[in-house]
Amino acid sequence: MAPRHHILKLISEGEHQLLDFKYEISDARKIARSLSAFANTFGGRLLIGVKDNGAIKGVQSEEEYYMLDASASLYCKPPVQFQIQQWTLSGKMILEVTIPKSDKNPHFAEDPPGKWAAYIRVKDQNFPANRIQLKVWEQEKQPQGVFIKFTEHEKLLLSYLEENDSLTISKFIRLTGLSRYKAEQILIRFISLRIIRIEYTENRILYRLIPSTDSDQ
Repeated sequence: MAPRHHILKLISEGEHQLLDFKYEISDARKIARSLSAFANTFGGRLLIGVKDNGAIKGVQSEEEYYMLDASASLYCKPPVQFQIQQWTLSGKMILEVTIPKSDKNPHFAEDPPGKWAAYIRVKDQNFPANRIQLKVWEQEKQPQGVFIKFTEHEKLLLSYLEENDSLTISKFIRLTGLSRYKAEQILIRFISLRIIRIEYTENRILYRLIPSTDSDQ
């Protein structure tokens, strides 16, 4: 595909789960959030030199490449791998940065200075992963697998979600009277087994049943 057609096709898609536009790289720490989110989720692409509305502004300086490299190696822990390709449209240079899904997640990003958080990509936004998500990643790396003992609390959780679509952890705690730690452990096991999923929104974090057709894939 010709460079112009390739870039214009990507821009026409708009920002989404696997694509983000960056007007410029003026802060290496802020770009680390996007690198962390893509690496921790499904991977994706950054187009540097493109505004949020899809207008092509172009990269102004080679310094932006070095800031990107610093972002991935210094402000992401562990460092995030990426590939970069340069494209020129109408005399304007665009950087296409491809970040593969990582098998070393979670990757943490430092922003602001001294504060590290792991991010995930949801639609066209990056959200900091909560403690349950971090524990799920940790659990998935354990060789012994996951086991669930179906007590009244596990049964209540599944029954509630079948009737009410979603709940927060606070709601789960109120329903069961469990401590926060024990409630989290139940959710972690169900999420690790692909029975329940985490849904991040602007205002809160929800937990939903995964339809059987999705969990079988």
